[in-house]
Amino acid sequence: MYKLSKSRIMIILAICLAGFIFALPNIMPDKNNLPKWWQPLNLGLDLQGGSNLLLEVKLDETIKERMSSIEDSARQILRENKIRYKSLTSGAVGVHVVIDNAASRAKAVGLFRKIDEGIVATETDDGGIDIAYSEVALNNLKARVVDQSIEIVRRRIDELGTKEPLIQSQGTGRIVVQLPGLQNPEQVKVLLGKTAKMSFHLVDGNARMSDAKRGALGGKYKLVYGEAGEPYFVTRKPVVGGENLVDAQPSFQNGEAVVSFRFNSLGGKKFGEVTKNNIGERLAIVLDNEVISAPTIQSAIMGGSGVITGNFTIQSANDLALLLRSGALPAPLEVLEERTVGAGLGADSIRAGVIASVIGLFAVVGFMVAAYGLFGVFTTISVFANLVLMIAALSIMGATLTLPGIAGMILSIGMAVDANVLIFERMREEVKGGRSTRDAADAGFNEAWATIVDSNLTTLVAALVLFYFGTGPVRGFAVTLAVGIITSMFTSVTVTRVIITTWLNKYKPTKLPI
Repeated sequence: MYKLSKSRIMIILAICLAGFIFALPNIMPDKNNLPKWWQPLNLGLDLQGGSNLLLEVKLDETIKERMSSIEDSARQILRENKIRYKSLTSGAVGVHVVIDNAASRAKAVGLFRKIDEGIVATETDDGGIDIAYSEVALNNLKARVVDQSIEIVRRRIDELGTKEPLIQSQGTGRIVVQLPGLQNPEQVKVLLGKTAKMSFHLVDGNARMSDAKRGALGGKYKLVYGEAGEPYFVTRKPVVGGENLVDAQPSFQNGEAVVSFRFNSLGGKKFGEVTKNNIGERLAIVLDNEVISAPTIQSAIMGGSGVITGNFTIQSANDLALLLRSGALPAPLEVLEERTVGAGLGADSIRAGVIASVIGLFAVVGFMVAAYGLFGVFTTISVFANLVLMIAALSIMGATLTLPGIAGMILSIGMAVDANVLIFERMREEVKGGRSTRDAADAGFNEAWATIVDSNLTTLVAALVLFYFGTGPVRGFAVTLAVGIITSMFTSVTVTRVIITTWLNKYKPTKLPI
């Protein structure tokens, strides 16, 4: 133990020095101009203030929309196979079609099941067929919609430049969005409230409102209103879908704010064909079931790009471009709850956390010095090294520190001395057994190692379980606790060992000061 190699000592000191360097940004007055690799800990919502939004994914509307799509597919199948039917309607969770002929009905059942994975088609007593998703397929669909919504929300929030947002699911069909440092979430609410489903439809200039009122539009056209309430009769099926968009940017045209967009190769080909074959016709750009622009096609647009014009301000053009870049939400979102934490409250939380940490640190140091004398002072050095390494590790990870995270740090300070207590008590036992000073110190480190690993491993497993099953602040506590355990095992054994080895080699004591 007392003959540690120079290379081993240098590695230990290098790790401690690196920890000090990476922890340094947390106490620097100016943290804004630091390089990206050298950043302080991010503070959570409860420490620096900000906004907390609870969103609900409107799954019912998504299912209803999916049923409408299945209705269109079923109608197409019946027409292609020349199967006569009485009625075909879609509801909230299924589609119902009535077919009198039994043979045709049996044939249709087999065809309907191929519409989508998980579709169940069953005959009913009234000579009809119910088309719906199985329970397993429906649950999988809902889970996919929530996951896609979280991803789209994350893209939109990232586009705003909000630092370290927390976006995660809560229960079934709900999303929690925490935005540290953002005191006014109105713009975020507007952006998240837009589904941003954009599509391009040809306009029927001959249709009239009277046709819509008496149901004479047929299955090809539908009525959609513009921003000012003007009616447009557009093709029910879009000629180009918004899923083919790959980029959208705000720009200026003739001194007015516009949004330029670009399609992928498939979308560009479709867009080129539509504009080529419909010169002189109007093309409606529909966003969230509202016509935002309906220009007349002047010539074929073959480059796969175009411009959306309208009464845009610079801000609204930016917002629309952001929405189109991030993609369409698979379901509408509704804000169920909104909470704002003031920066002053966050500062109070930091102050309280720092006071609690200092009290805990002095209490631990006081106990160790009182119980183990000089070796307690050595432990104090290790505890400070552990605190620095813990902060450095969290900074390197880009972790977000919350109030529960501070609690984890305080707990780690207390646990950091556990290993030293085990080592020192083992030394006492060896001294009482008649072993020399050096042999007792050596045995203290070697024989206590197995117990140290066992005690810390159980706590580490508990932290991993908390991280896996917990959410938000619980995860923050688990991360801080796990990092604290790992750094404390390093400092309590290696750093303390280097200090005691140096002391033994320099002073060659005949009695241990414990």
